Amino acid sequence: VGNYKRTVKRIDDGHRLCSDLMNCIHERARIEKVYAQQLTEWAKRWKQLVEKGPQYGTVERAWCAFMSEAEKVSELHLEVKGSLMNEDFEKIKNWQKEAFHKQMMGGFKETKEAEDGFRKAQKPWAKKLKEVEAAKKAYHAACKEEKLAISRETNSKADPALNPEQLKKLQDKVERSKQDVLKTKEKYEKSLKELDNATPQYMENMEQVFEQCQQFEEKRLRFFREVLLEVQKHLDLSNAASYKNIYRELEQNIKTADAVEDLRWFRANQGPGMSMNWPQFEEWSADLNRTLSRREKKKASDGVTLTGINQTGDQVSQPNKHSSSLSVPSNTVQSVQSSYNPFEDEEDTGSTVSEKEDNKIKNVSSYEKNQSYPTDWSDEESNNPFSSTDANGDTNPFDEDTSPAMEVRVRALYDYEGQEQDELSFKAGDELTKMENEDEQGWCKGRLDNGQVGLYPANYVEPIQ
Repeated sequence: VGNYKRTVKRIDDGHRLCSDLMNCIHERARIEKVYAQQLTEWAKRWKQLVEKGPQYGTVERAWCAFMSEAEKVSELHLEVKGSLMNEDFEKIKNWQKEAFHKQMMGGFKETKEAEDGFRKAQKPWAKKLKEVEAAKKAYHAACKEEKLAISRETNSKADPALNPEQLKKLQDKVERSKQDVLKTKEKYEKSLKELDNATPQYMENMEQVFEQCQQFEEKRLRFFREVLLEVQKHLDLSNAASYKNIYRELEQNIKTADAVEDLRWFRANQGPGMSMNWPQFEEWSADLNRTLSRREKKKASDGVTLTGINQTGDQVSQPNKHSSSLSVPSNTVQSVQSSYNPFEDEEDTGSTVSEKEDNKIKNVSSYEKNQSYPTDWSDEESNNPFSSTDANGDTNPFDEDTSPAMEVRVRALYDYEGQEQDELSFKAGDELTKMENEDEQGWCKGRLDNGQVGLYPANYVEPIQ
């Protein structure tokens, strides 16, 4: 009696299992989304690094094919996430809502119906069982009393102190206890027979309610199997034609990498096969040879702009020389336009250490493919400390007022193209040695790793920690 409660509890467990399955799918969908985002970020970052790096030609395209693969796989995993949440999750949610109906007083309608069905089917039999238990108890008590009476009678016969009247009472007690035993036994057997007769009907009624619970549970189990198969189809990308095409295309892109073709391209564009700009006779022109000294140039303009340094007056720009522009990496333009101004003090820019660290991390490659190389050449040794590197003769290593030698390693924050012969040219991420501190015009003296010594804007570099 009462053991049907574990069958009723299974209905409540079914509702909880639906919620557990939804949580399981939701967590997997979140993992798919995070993985897709990480693939996209990885592909974007490395695509930029490879395109800016020194790799070229067909091998570069083969390398970039991995980033294209990551972007396409990311899209597929986002589709998986969408399928899990929009189809599987919603399907379980709707089925749970339709299968389990909550009551105003708590619990579910299906649970109450099963509870009432079992209780109704069990109530008559439980009542008869209670009668059987009472009859059995009475019969066993009568038997105990009969045994006790017989024992007393036997002991009294051996006791000469008892008179015949007392002995007669003990014998009557034994006789009454025997009659009680027979009466309680008959009642016990009758109630037990009635219980046996009611058992088949009781079992039939209980099994009927139990089968209803079984059918309800069967629907849940079949539904779970159906949903799990759909989840498996959504997760299994190996059978997706688009997934196979991604790696088939990746393999083809890698196989198209041709070392001979890349070497031929490099020879034609960067080697002996490139077009030569041989020296030609040029007429002398006063306008073309007018130059401003470095200090005069800095006084003429209040500051250095990012767009270019335009000479004032009636000077004519040199036709064969690139415009005096300061190239800045594209990923820093937005920050330059806002608060990250390289020409302001560090306290005013609001830049954080983490931003600078991010810039350092992005400079993975040792140099970029478009990096300019110094074209000046000389028969003299480049590391000669006594050679004059200032075209205007402003600095003299033998002056008594020169500051003591100090060298600090710095890293370039932006690209800079030297405007004069005494200025250095470098790319963002290049490292050089600062030889003199910043002067009143905001310029420092430094030396590149190739030995070239010259001037550069102080705000274009940062110390290497």
